[in-house]
Amino acid sequence: MKFTFTFLIVLFSVKNSLIFGQETKIDSTSVVIDVSKQVDMKDFLRTIFTKKEIAESDSTKKSIAKEDSTKKKSLGPFYTPLIYPGYSLVSGFLVGVVNNLSFYSHRGDGAKLSSVSLLNMYTQNKQFLNQLQTNLWLYREKYNVQGDWRYYKYPNFTYGLGSKTNLEDLNNVDYTLIRIYVVVMREISKNTFIGLGYNFDYHKNISQTNDSEIGETDLQRYGYSESSKSSGLTANFQYDSRLNSNNPAEGVYANVQVRANMKALSSDSDWQSATIDLRYYIPLTRKSGNVLGFWTYNVLTLGGTPPYFDLPSTGWDVANNTGRGYVEGRFRGTNALYFETEYRFNISKKRFLGGVIFSNIASYSEPITNKFEKLNIAYGAGLRIKVNKFANTNLTIDYGIGQGGSKGFSFGLNENF
Repeated sequence: MKFTFTFLIVLFSVKNSLIFGQETKIDSTSVVIDVSKQVDMKDFLRTIFTKKEIAESDSTKKSIAKEDSTKKKSLGPFYTPLIYPGYSLVSGFLVGVVNNLSFYSHRGDGAKLSSVSLLNMYTQNKQFLNQLQTNLWLYREKYNVQGDWRYYKYPNFTYGLGSKTNLEDLNNVDYTLIRIYVVVMREISKNTFIGLGYNFDYHKNISQTNDSEIGETDLQRYGYSESSKSSGLTANFQYDSRLNSNNPAEGVYANVQVRANMKALSSDSDWQSATIDLRYYIPLTRKSGNVLGFWTYNVLTLGGTPPYFDLPSTGWDVANNTGRGYVEGRFRGTNALYFETEYRFNISKKRFLGGVIFSNIASYSEPITNKFEKLNIAYGAGLRIKVNKFANTNLTIDYGIGQGGSKGFSFGLNENF
């Protein structure tokens, strides 16, 4: 889900990173950049909050420099709490609480930052979201363990199946979601991993408000039930030559996951799907730091009939980022094809401010023919504010315009892909 992280949110989080030391170590696998010539929110806040004190004595300067040096060598853990207001198209105004714990498993040159993040959120639309995500690097990056646990009380909207639906087709729905995703991968060659996982999606207490003017909804035609359960094993392949996944400057990322849901694992039915996630980044010049990025995210049903809310849908990729310019859940279908390109450029000389121009194209298979019959196009632009120059992390503020009157802001941390 795309959320608004306002200037006050960033200010609060960066102040906490100054206190707790989060993201102060330079990952040696990152692109070699002279960060001393860059400015981020940390530098900005230090200028505001500590300029007077630092100017008072050289001893204070030396103390701060010594403290930073110690943090860069530390394995952690680095703890950062965050309370923030926000807004998104699907939720309205919201308040969220995030607790993040990050650490390094070793001091080697290839050390990657592991993280555990807990999100709790309540929104204007009476949505209650709890999410625990983990990304752990073990045994000197030979193993990567990823986890995604969610509990949602989630009233929202659906708009029917396929790419030909209209905003007027919205249907009020409500459900509780319990999700458990776990993947364990082992490196088999440089940048290449394979592994197994388990995916569990349980939607319960499903209800809808069926307006008499709408008639029978696509949810009813597809097969309405008060609950659905999908439980299956996954086979995973991953190639990742990116040097920094927060804000890639170059490289290739490829992730292919085949999911097999089975009644033997308490799934309501046997069905299979494949998810193909490919990304490619072209640095235009080293000096400018400008990047041209390409992303395709495709979900195909290989067999069986997935439950309605487990079908691929706008904004329901792993990071909830597809379809800028459209509300989450705007399009849904048995199969989905998605392509996005984005030009990222720096605005200020010291890379504190940047911008993006993007466009995306999607198509969802139609309910009767199961064919791709229409393209859904969106485009837009965005602003980037450097939050942490060491981790190359940005605050992202985007405005997208889609077809049929769809438009709106999306906000977050780190790049969209």
